[in-house]
Amino acid sequence: MTALNSANPLENIKGTIVLAGAGKMGGAMLRGWLARGLDPKNVAVIEPSPSKEISALAANGIRLNPDPKDVGGIATMVVALKPQMFREAGAMLRSFTGPSTLVVSIMAGATIASIVEVCGGSVVRAMPNTPAAIGRGITVAVAANDVSATQRAIADALLRATGLVEWIDNESLMDAVTAVSGSGPAYIFLLAEELARAGVEAGLPAELATKLARETVAGSGELLHRSELPSATLRHNVSSPGGTTAAALEVLTGPDGMQSLLTRAVAAATNRSRELAK
Repeated sequence: MTALNSANPLENIKGTIVLAGAGKMGGAMLRGWLARGLDPKNVAVIEPSPSKEISALAANGIRLNPDPKDVGGIATMVVALKPQMFREAGAMLRSFTGPSTLVVSIMAGATIASIVEVCGGSVVRAMPNTPAAIGRGITVAVAANDVSATQRAIADALLRATGLVEWIDNESLMDAVTAVSGSGPAYIFLLAEELARAGVEAGLPAELATKLARETVAGSGELLHRSELPSATLRHNVSSPGGTTAAALEVLTGPDGMQSLLTRAVAAATNRSRELAK
């Protein structure tokens, strides 16, 4: 990949960046850009129902809901709309793009072909996840054939503002990516929720069970993040033969345990991502 010429690659982006959709994920990306030094004057946000935080940013130079004619040269448009709203917003989106505009989509299920059809431009399709809100997200991206090395580097810099970025060449993998990492945080939050509920069933006060579950999931995630050991090794390190953990793992790894459940859950999310593309 061609690197942008700076310790801070966002400084090298010429022209305006248009962010279409400033909800949770779009807003997280915007905060990441600004935290990394992107000049607010180089950003235009299209958001019909802006939050108080997004509205406040307008006082610092961000252009909120400008007329396309007043934006000037647009280098990049990042589309962070709900996929169900995408085609309805097509005319608005196309008014901000030209043949050489880089369009970065973070919409689940929206294919490169559909984005080109609606928006035009040269398209990078990406799937981030909600830990982007704290700079700990992971995003997977795939570029259309006409995306230049410079445009790909710009997309990488914009996406990397919220965490790690992995690039793939096969767009068909994006549905599974969406199911694993895009939807994955919800599975982890459900684990914390159900672990707390099980603690209450075992006799713990609800407040204590919730705190134990949250901190256990958060701490284990941080240990996994910092450790170079495989997750399977970390799991074995907790479990002693014939002990309490082994008794629980016998249930969790049984025929109707986590492997079966997660395989079915990821398959369901993958299929839904494919349906959203239709």
